[in-house]
Amino acid sequence: MNRKLIRTTLAEVKEREHYQQQARRIEPPQQRSAPQPAQPKKKIPPEQTNAESFYYKKQMDAHTPMVVVLQDNETLHGIIEWYDKNSIKLHRNEGPNLLVLKHNIKYLYKDEEAKEQKSSKSKVVDYDDEDDDE
Repeated sequence: MNRKLIRTTLAEVKEREHYQQQARRIEPPQQRSAPQPAQPKKKIPPEQTNAESFYYKKQMDAHTPMVVVLQDNETLHGIIEWYDKNSIKLHRNEGPNLLVLKHNIKYLYKDEEAKEQKSSKSKVVDYDDEDDDE
């Protein structure tokens, strides 16, 4: 089977270029403006960042005393034992452990008073040990 190579002639190339130049002249000047560089599309943020899980895990591992403020402004003090999608379990020294549903929580934060009490108790114990030696 014989195949014929088709080549464009120089005359055809010049003719095509001539038509393109004429088409550019006919266009209104607004359309002839330099094309804008394509801006990259912003990526859609992930649906779940796992920040909440990371925070709970960090507080659980450190046994950080926490204050949980409920929707009715009641405060609960304790340490987070575990969590799941809808609830957290709060271990309390001054009362029974509680399973708190997350939709009832207004906000929560670290209990600085409990940390200060723990550190002051350990300091008192250290001072008492020094007094016994004298």
